[in-house]
Amino acid sequence: MRQWSFVKNSRARAKISLQLSVNRDLNANDILQLYQANKWSAADKPELLIKALLNSHSLVTAWDGTTLVGLGNAISDGYLVVYYPHLLVLPSYQGKGVGRLIMDKMQEIYKGFHMQMLTADGNAIDFYKKNGFERAGQTEPMWIYSGGDH
Repeated sequence: MRQWSFVKNSRARAKISLQLSVNRDLNANDILQLYQANKWSAADKPELLIKALLNSHSLVTAWDGTTLVGLGNAISDGYLVVYYPHLLVLPSYQGKGVGRLIMDKMQEIYKGFHMQMLTADGNAIDFYKKNGFERAGQTEPMWIYSGGDH
């Protein structure tokens, strides 16, 4: 198990101590609480969600003590292309750098890949632009989707 620890100052000047992990020994309830707190429809399919996350090419989690505060995963061919389908942070931890730490770790893992892709909407668009992502030419996002907004 590889783990990384960070101490991040929030806007309120309180220190939060975060630990990033790629350990896949996760509690389903922790994951569901994170998805439900963000109102993602994947939480309505808990068994499939857990299987999907555990079968991701990479899975990075952020912890404040024993509390799961963030999660990001990647689907990849392992050589050229990576797609980042999920990046979630507990609402009470948003804006404190948790998502940035997870994305930095993903960028470290997939550094040098020919194509790194994701689909961003709403407030997430500005977040991803700050992390170096830009619109892919004249592409148009398309999907067949059976969920709500997420």
